[in-house]
Amino acid sequence: MHTAITARVLGLLLIIFSLTMLPPVLVALWYEESTSRMFLLAFSITLLVGLLFWLPMRSSTGELRTRDGFVVTVFFWLVLSTFGTLPFMLSDALQLSFIDALFESISGLTTTGATVISGLDTLPKSILYYRQQLQWLGGIGIVVIAVAILPMLGVGGMQIYRAETPGPMKDSKITPRITETANVLFKIYVALTAVCALAYWIAGMSLFDAICHSFSTVAIGGFSTHDASIGFFDSGAIMAICTFFMVVSGINFALHYAAWHDRQLSFYWTDPEARLYLALLAVGAAITCLYLYFSGTYGWSDSIRQGIFQLVSIMTTTGFATADFNAWPTFLPFFLIFLSFFGACAGSTGGGIKIGRMLILWQQGVREIYQLVHPNAVLPIKINNRKVPDRIADAIWAFFGVYLAVFYLMVLLLLASGLDYVTAWSATAASLNNLGPGLGAVASNYAELGSFAKWVLCWGMLLGRLEIFTLLVLFTPTFWRR
Repeated sequence: MHTAITARVLGLLLIIFSLTMLPPVLVALWYEESTSRMFLLAFSITLLVGLLFWLPMRSSTGELRTRDGFVVTVFFWLVLSTFGTLPFMLSDALQLSFIDALFESISGLTTTGATVISGLDTLPKSILYYRQQLQWLGGIGIVVIAVAILPMLGVGGMQIYRAETPGPMKDSKITPRITETANVLFKIYVALTAVCALAYWIAGMSLFDAICHSFSTVAIGGFSTHDASIGFFDSGAIMAICTFFMVVSGINFALHYAAWHDRQLSFYWTDPEARLYLALLAVGAAITCLYLYFSGTYGWSDSIRQGIFQLVSIMTTTGFATADFNAWPTFLPFFLIFLSFFGACAGSTGGGIKIGRMLILWQQGVREIYQLVHPNAVLPIKINNRKVPDRIADAIWAFFGVYLAVFYLMVLLLLASGLDYVTAWSATAASLNNLGPGLGAVASNYAELGSFAKWVLCWGMLLGRLEIFTLLVLFTPTFWRR
């Protein structure tokens, strides 16, 4: 492993990350808040440490190898999450312990949306903005790494459709160079954010709320500037806008590029992963709305509004709320959390196992059933009439098996910490799927959990964001052998 080059990259990441603590300073000055010094101190500490990493290694040259790529990818979230705690710990308005500050920081950067903070409506605007900005930065980090980097390391979900989808996804990179790839993705991401913010503002949000919620909507994060989340605004127009952008942000960003580049919306329907994603959202929304109505929870119009919004919010792993879905009839809360395991598409800002993997798992399951009837038949798995390599199918089954093992290990650890089963199960699902809200004691906030449970969930959020293998590989002896 190239330690010098890795240290240089991490130092550069910290230097860049330190600059993101300056916009909250401007927010503090604009609203005449006393938090500007806090953010300036956090900026100075982060910048100093970044320079200490970067300066001694700035002349190091060479290419990052696969192992270096794994280390940089993991430390991207570990290091930035750690330094992201500084504003939370330095804030007199919050007075968070280190584990609470780390939980909030990791939840923001991994776009999980679980929080230990309450009383959002009374917090300084600069802190509220900083939380939203963390999710926005984490969202673009996810997209760039998932689309441009992880496929070349042989992990993640993007390689599943590399040869089967139109436009740029035919290549190992959207454009010939990673810098160009990142540039294209960033422009799409910023454009979506800007349009979302404008739509929110026109629909009645204040400019501050519109910008902040556009950050967490496009990042599929779920943080809000109000305790009541999107329900605070009590607006059908805002709910509709939020629903649309959650759906859009859950689609592969490489597919957005293909549709924009070739000016063909048909790409969204011809892509098998996007097609299944939209179909599951439609079917899930129909089931939710009908159950809400026939169970007498709401009238017909409220059943449609609340059902569609909450289904999209949970399945895309955003985590926004307009109602307490934990209080809905027992079937629905578990149904919604169950759909979060499907999550969004590969190469999006969403979490979960990913629709692409689920599609391959389904096809392989069907193939095994046919194989029992016709044991000598050759039945390849195909996507768009192209064969999916057995190596990819095997890797997906391995991922699914490890995912379940990690999931129930986390559940057991949370049960050992004293939580009831519903809380432990839903909190694990919410962290590993990067969802946010759970059931039981974590339906709205995670502040009451013990430190041990929060540590477990922090690792769960990181495992879910890094798609498990990327983090677990660092704990294997093979990885560190020369």
